Amino acid sequence: MSDASLRAVGWAQSFPVSRGVRAGREWARAHMESLGWAHTDPDAVDSVVLAVSELVTNAHHHARTSAQVVLTWDGKGLHLTVHDSGPGSPAPRSADDSSVSGRGLAIVDALADTWSIHPTADGKTITACFKGPDDAPCSRRET
Repeated sequence: MSDASLRAVGWAQSFPVSRGVRAGREWARAHMESLGWAHTDPDAVDSVVLAVSELVTNAHHHARTSAQVVLTWDGKGLHLTVHDSGPGSPAPRSADDSSVSGRGLAIVDALADTWSIHPTADGKTITACFKGPDDAPCSRRET
């Protein structure tokens, strides 16, 4: 195993329902900026921040639980993982034009290079992966 394969950086934070999603967006943007993406790929920063916003909103609104958020940069892609304690596995659905909700997973699907849902003993974990600024392939990582 090469030394480069061992390098990764990550952050974790819990966002309780009472704090809303704004704190999650600000937290994600700050960490994306610390990776230098704000200068090299500002669109990717916006995509990750929007995905954080949608997934934390889903955890708060549908599961009615805190959202445990982890961002991991492994040199190939940024992995956004959000866990909540709600039952069931959601699926993207079509929202009609008059609907004010129901687009969260469809937005994540449109923004992320890959994403997946994994049921857990105490809820579910959703992981979305975004390519790095140099267009390196985003490896799929099972959780």
